Amino acid sequence: MVNGMNDLQYAVDLRTLRVTDSLFSHYVNLISEVVIPYQWEILNDRVEGAEQSHCLENFRIAGGTAEGSYYGQVFQDSDLYKWLEALAYCLRGGRATAFEAAGDEAIALIEQAQLPDGYLHTYHILTGIEGRWTNLQEAHELYCAGHLIEAAVAYHEATGKDRLLKVAARFGDLICSTFGPQPHQNHGYPGHEEIELALIKLYRHTGKRRYLETARHFLDVRGTEPNYFTAEIERRNRKGIYHEFGDFDLSYAQAHMRPVEQRTAEGHAVRALYLYSAMADIAQESGDEAYRTACEALYQNIEGRRMYITGSVGSSGFLERFTVDYDLPNDRAYSESCASVALMMFASRMARLSAHAHYHDTVERALFNTVLAGISSDGLSYFYVNPLEVWPPACKSHTSMAHVMPTRQRWFSVACCPTNIARTLANLGHYIYGTDPSAVVINQLISSTVTVNTTEGQCLLTVDVGQSSRNTLTICCTENLPVKVRIPWYADEPTFTSDGQRLDVPIADGYALLGLKGGVPVQVDLHVTPQWLQAHPQVRADRGRVALQYGPFVYCLEEVDNGPNLWAIAVDHTVEPSVIDRLHTVPGDLEVLAYRGHRVEGDEQGPLYQMVARTQHETEVRAVPYAVWGNRGAGEMLVFQYLRTI
Repeated sequence: MVNGMNDLQYAVDLRTLRVTDSLFSHYVNLISEVVIPYQWEILNDRVEGAEQSHCLENFRIAGGTAEGSYYGQVFQDSDLYKWLEALAYCLRGGRATAFEAAGDEAIALIEQAQLPDGYLHTYHILTGIEGRWTNLQEAHELYCAGHLIEAAVAYHEATGKDRLLKVAARFGDLICSTFGPQPHQNHGYPGHEEIELALIKLYRHTGKRRYLETARHFLDVRGTEPNYFTAEIERRNRKGIYHEFGDFDLSYAQAHMRPVEQRTAEGHAVRALYLYSAMADIAQESGDEAYRTACEALYQNIEGRRMYITGSVGSSGFLERFTVDYDLPNDRAYSESCASVALMMFASRMARLSAHAHYHDTVERALFNTVLAGISSDGLSYFYVNPLEVWPPACKSHTSMAHVMPTRQRWFSVACCPTNIARTLANLGHYIYGTDPSAVVINQLISSTVTVNTTEGQCLLTVDVGQSSRNTLTICCTENLPVKVRIPWYADEPTFTSDGQRLDVPIADGYALLGLKGGVPVQVDLHVTPQWLQAHPQVRADRGRVALQYGPFVYCLEEVDNGPNLWAIAVDHTVEPSVIDRLHTVPGDLEVLAYRGHRVEGDEQGPLYQMVARTQHETEVRAVPYAVWGNRGAGEMLVFQYLRTI
């Protein structure tokens, strides 16, 4: 089976993918050469000065090969599972092969920790097995099971080894027998969604319908009355694990109503988007129009009213959640890296469900901006929170800005983001290419080569992006091949040529359909220029402000280029920025844009409040892609800039 689509006439073999893009090849290689080894050391608590993980040690203790007690968050197991999934994607492409032995070692530890009936969650194994399934709201055992399953499927596909798959299937079978609609079964569902989409993936991998049926059950029963979480909390006499859930509200966990009835994105952003991803999968598998309708409404609410220009979501620093339409503050944005990964997952599923390219514009927005910004150029530090404006002195602990870090961190006590970024970038081909019954589909404009299996044999497809801004691309295949390429929203009347001749190319559902002839390249010119963008008038944080975007990249100002007090720079949006340089010290050789601005100054020696009297000094402003901010030293950062009014 190739990528789960052996029934198609054309199927992309991701095992052969080679990312040649000047930007993304750096990160793909970084995952296999730096991040996989670094995170392995982190998970083994061997990195001095980094936050302790204890993740592997928990498994050793649970499996009886070490002594001690549980340490870490209740979802600590998932860090290892996501690391294994990232490793699997590297191994699939022939990378990080030196760490396959470490992967097998980790799998042995996981297997040893599993109980005879299939249960596997080191938190409950070590703190009291009698507590299992009693705190679904907080304990994350089903969430961890989901990441175990995703890792197991990926590892089996990459290596052919089924040891972890058997562990995951045993746990999956236990979950299927434990949860369901029958009187003898548990009628609960997870506090943090993940198991739903993982069970669907396990169904697709094994063909066993019980996994699909249990995933559907978790979706159908969620939010019904009497509400499971309300009853569970009362059974526990309101005693829990996390003090912040003392005033738990059902919308935080998307349990305030049935998912199929939900129309606005509510609660914890990552939980919500994992739920919506599973809903889209169910709509795809079953043809259920009610779930499809719900997914479309939820996507439109996020993309149209609750998403930052950088493709990040979840604006609230309190409980990492969605708030209300157009509430998108810049300096205190939470915008968890995991939430952008989850948005990519949901949007790509919506694209498969609808066969429309515009969903991949959202995948691109998240990938090219927030996800890349979440990892340093050396792979050794990460952002959990991704604001659009940073004033380092204000990022103080024990304040409302405590969640904003002005520099990337080596690790976190809640370490979901580093491993999530790793598995996403390691599986980049999944987002670049797709297939439908009539053509190979190019969804992301990222230079790469890949083998395509057809009913007539194999051929090599090459995509070459000419500039970092994704202005032009050249597509070629060694044999005749129909190809659909997404035309992004920022393209301005794209043109197509081959052998110097202009081509008349049909565009439908956001895709240009190219009939490639073997060995004859087609050039696509998207006519990309820098664009000033403004937010919807209801986004109060951005009134009188504009942001700069060039191709898929949102640009920002950094103190290293423009000096301090970035807020004091006002710009004229009628002035077109120009490319004046490239960032040679960060990945991708990305373009630096420059334009005329005015620095607005008041009397800095005067009183706190003073009569209006401002002076303006013309200055050259330099902007760089948000994706690589913070790699050239600490300092201020700003995405939305004030408009010059006088």
